[in-house]
Amino acid sequence: MNTDIDTVELDTPLQEIATEETVVPRTVSTAPLNTHQQHWQDTLQISRNMAATSAPFLVSGRLTKVNGLVMEAVGLRVAVGSTCIIQLPNNNVEAEVVGFSGEKLFLMPENDVHGLVPGARVVPLEAAAGQNTSPEMARHLPVGEMLLGRVLDGAGRPLDQFGPLSEGPSAPLQSKPINPLDRAPINEALDVGVRAINALLTVGRGQRMGLFAGSGVGKSVLLGMMARYTTADVIVVGLIGERGREVKEFITDILGKEGLARAVVVAAPADTSPLLRMQGAAYATTIAEYFRDQGKNVLLIMDSLTRYAMAQREIALAIGEPPATKGYPPSVFAKLPQLVERAGNGTEGGGSITAFYTVLTEGDDQQDPIADSARAILDGHIVLSRRLVEQGHYPAIDIEASISRAMNHLVSEQHYLQVQRFRQLYAHYQRNHDLISVGAYVHGSDPLLDEAILMHPRQEHFLKQGMYEADHYTTSMSAFSALFEPRS
Repeated sequence: MNTDIDTVELDTPLQEIATEETVVPRTVSTAPLNTHQQHWQDTLQISRNMAATSAPFLVSGRLTKVNGLVMEAVGLRVAVGSTCIIQLPNNNVEAEVVGFSGEKLFLMPENDVHGLVPGARVVPLEAAAGQNTSPEMARHLPVGEMLLGRVLDGAGRPLDQFGPLSEGPSAPLQSKPINPLDRAPINEALDVGVRAINALLTVGRGQRMGLFAGSGVGKSVLLGMMARYTTADVIVVGLIGERGREVKEFITDILGKEGLARAVVVAAPADTSPLLRMQGAAYATTIAEYFRDQGKNVLLIMDSLTRYAMAQREIALAIGEPPATKGYPPSVFAKLPQLVERAGNGTEGGGSITAFYTVLTEGDDQQDPIADSARAILDGHIVLSRRLVEQGHYPAIDIEASISRAMNHLVSEQHYLQVQRFRQLYAHYQRNHDLISVGAYVHGSDPLLDEAILMHPRQEHFLKQGMYEADHYTTSMSAFSALFEPRS
């Protein structure tokens, strides 16, 4: 047999040798580690401890451009709606991501932009705080019982002199919409303490009404009356885009201590950034949603929806969105229903948000695009008339032009017929007012007008109400029914 390794002839094929090879099980050595192994084990453990306690890798971008209200940043990939911190040597500026184009992010500041420099570091807010950078965590602001009696700005910071807020829950500014089929129906009236509204424009719990008015016709006084005298459990007031002077006047003179005790006021005056004005409206709605989810009946008053739309217009035009209707970009008309639809009833057996949104009509023009859009998405509208103000008629509610779309589900059939009769007589008198005032009308020529003339003084007296006079629902209904009782 040749023993040369190159000429060895095997009697058994290689595959069989491989399959017949005996597998020897491995055993774990229990022998103690030597000094070298122990050193490396200790080093690895120290490294693990350092990695566990170290700060996460901080992703940041840099500021490349500031053009008016809009800032551009590169180097970040975050969701629209997230908040970023622009780090400066002496202070930080908060900004929200409002859009992007390619690798560029468009940011809108929440406060002053003085001191910004090219190349400033831009860090996502959650990353800067060491939190999760999920878009759902982008904007959480405080909610809860500790807000009652407080005045806050659009970012949840106290504006009053009562110190910082106590610890409590928080909620995101944007919430998921409620399934329309899960909402409870509007079938229970809400007492707002105003006689004309209770009897002629009955508002239900969960209804969303518009208060259409020009400047100086008493809309703030009417809102204050409803806030003081309503039977709702909680009142949330959003003062969006109003003059700073009016904020204090509304709180001290119109709302008063009685109203403020069970109210939360969110104020974003006209001198704040458009982002903070929009955020103020969303924050007021978030607070109302929190109390609704606790089973409470909430009255949400927002003054005004027009200023909210104007803030969105400023942002949209600044980032390059083209104007469509009278200078308003399409996104404005998409944002309005998104905000309004958050109010209303919750699920069956839960709470409700009854909302009043003021709508400013330029020059008392009811065909203003924002007024027209709001009228289409709300559940009714109350129009305040400058003509009535000039006559010294307060509240200056134009009954002919106002309507509550849910009223027929809230009152009896007899009351609804009386309301229609009231409107018919009131409108007939107004159409013939000039004829009557000059003495040209001959009594007996028109039986309906004769009845309207006889009824008009009582109608005028019924519709007028002092700002410090409360008239609750049952009293209003009784007084209205008495108008139609025969008189001797």
